[in-house]
Amino acid sequence: MADKTLHSMLSGFGPTVEHHGEVVVIGLGRFGSALATTLVDMGHEVLGLDADAVRVQNMSSILTHVVQADTTNELTLRQLGVGDAVTAVVAIGADVEASVLTTGALVDLGVPNIWAKALTEPHGRILQRVGAHHVVFPEAEMGSRVARLVTGSLIEYFALDEDFVLVEMVVPKNLADTTLEAAGLRAKHRVTVVCIKPEGSSFTYAERETVLGPRDLIVVAGHRADVEKFARTET
Repeated sequence: MADKTLHSMLSGFGPTVEHHGEVVVIGLGRFGSALATTLVDMGHEVLGLDADAVRVQNMSSILTHVVQADTTNELTLRQLGVGDAVTAVVAIGADVEASVLTTGALVDLGVPNIWAKALTEPHGRILQRVGAHHVVFPEAEMGSRVARLVTGSLIEYFALDEDFVLVEMVVPKNLADTTLEAAGLRAKHRVTVVCIKPEGSSFTYAERETVLGPRDLIVVAGHRADVEKFARTET
């Protein structure tokens, strides 16, 4: 989920916004600090803002710049140069009022690519009405993902959008020792094997002549319902 969110965030989720310069991350709790740290690891400069002095101190050696500030105050954000940013993330946690006011201040500053974390659906709707361009529900999305993993049939689950997913799973027993061409997964199950990890080896391309070993791992792509139905086949 994090990689998907970061890729979408930096691309602007559309052709009209191209990211450049520092990414502003407001709120350095668990979600915000993890996101900001990952951005730095990806080579981006990050300005981190938080009202909590301890959080600011903890991130001071990690982020490009980090400042203790009241981010609900538009003047404060303007003085920090936030109005010049292309991409800003409001990662404030439980303080819904601060989340909404901060998002509103970013809108008033004209930041073109604003992402905001929401705790609940009503919170998300308010953020959208205030002017956030994109609202994410990290807790809900993680809960949905984990729910699909705890049954044991899936190893990884990644949603590309609301109705198209990638999953990593063990080759179903009824397909072991057959080629992908013979298995006919696109015709029979409406799914596609993107790549395969033979037992004891690394992931590689999946070809029509690829033989599915009984302990191989495969990455399958398709519409959510089709992939989940296929994952319930005997493994």
